Amino acid sequence: MKKTHRVLSEPDKNGTGSPNHGEPVYLAIGRLGKPHGLDGGVTFYILTDFPERLKKGRKVFIGDEHIPAHIKSIKEHSKSLIFEFEEFTEIEQVEKFKSHFVFVDAIDLPDLPGGEYYHHQLIGLSVIDTNDSIIGEITEILETGANDVYVIVGEDKKEILYPALLSLIEKIDIKNKIMVVKPLEYYNQV
Repeated sequence: MKKTHRVLSEPDKNGTGSPNHGEPVYLAIGRLGKPHGLDGGVTFYILTDFPERLKKGRKVFIGDEHIPAHIKSIKEHSKSLIFEFEEFTEIEQVEKFKSHFVFVDAIDLPDLPGGEYYHHQLIGLSVIDTNDSIIGEITEILETGANDVYVIVGEDKKEILYPALLSLIEKIDIKNKIMVVKPLEYYNQV
C-alpha cells in the first residue's frame, strides 16, 4: 500500500470523515507559515509525497474554505519553500493564511500502478474477512514507522487496529468499496 496524501475534509453527516457523495475530495499537500518578504511570498511546509508536482501555474486550494489560487513562483528556503500566488500579491493578503493547509483536488492526481492506492481511496471501505464476517469500516489510516495501520470501526463502535500488510489483504475493490482481509489470529484468542 502506497503512503500518500493526507485527507483533510469536513466530516460527513455520519461523522466518518469521508466526503459526501458527489463532493470533491481535497488532499492536503502542505501548510502555510509566515509571510516572507513584502510581495506576497509565504512559507510553505511540504506534506505531499509528490513535491515534484508543485509547479508554477498549479491550481491549489487554501484553508478550510478551499480558496482557489495558482502558484506564481516557488523558491527553496531552509527546510521549506517560499510560494507566491497569482491572486495574492501583498503581505496583508497572505498573512491571514498562516497555519492554513493547502490542498489539491483528488481528481487532479495521477493514477497509481496496480495494487497501490491513495489513502483517501481506502477511507470508507467496508472491511470483511475471508470468512465473510463483517469487521467494520476504515475510518482512518495511521502512518507508523514500519507499516500503515487501518483504524476500522465496527458496528459496536469499537476501533480495531489492523496492520496494512500485503500478506493480510486478500482483495481491495475500490468500485464496490470493499476490502477483504485475513482474520487476525490474536483477535480470535481474546
